[in-house]
Amino acid sequence: MQNSDAMALSVALLAAAGELTQRIHASVVAKGFEGLRPAHGFAFVRLSTGDATATDLAAHLGVTKQAAAQLVDELVRKGYAERRPHPADARARLVVLTERGWACTRAAEEAMADAVRPWVERLGESGARALAAQLTAVAPAGPVRPAW
Repeated sequence: MQNSDAMALSVALLAAAGELTQRIHASVVAKGFEGLRPAHGFAFVRLSTGDATATDLAAHLGVTKQAAAQLVDELVRKGYAERRPHPADARARLVVLTERGWACTRAAEEAMADAVRPWVERLGESGARALAAQLTAVAPAGPVRPAW
């Protein structure tokens, strides 16, 4: 692949990822979940798996512990998450989604389906499945992080 082709592929993938993030975020906000940024959605991904501390969240997002603590403070203040005692470590606190946080997560899942619908319409069902398989084959393992 020539450099110009590689650049075109890179730009297309970055544009698609950016558009996807914005569509999901806009849909979640339109459903009444205000005061959020796309970065919060990446945090919700980790929080929805359970047993997360601010330190776990920092590792997931690729940020400092202080930045993760600020993000947790924001989510708690806005009613999307709460802190609870950690059952195995008295010094640590678990960060868990509230009902509002779970409702936002469900809204984001619906938004994801809506966001890729135009791709399915353009590529067809089999083309969209093939694209998903190809991207999965080259995508790195590990958490999906926001582009800070």
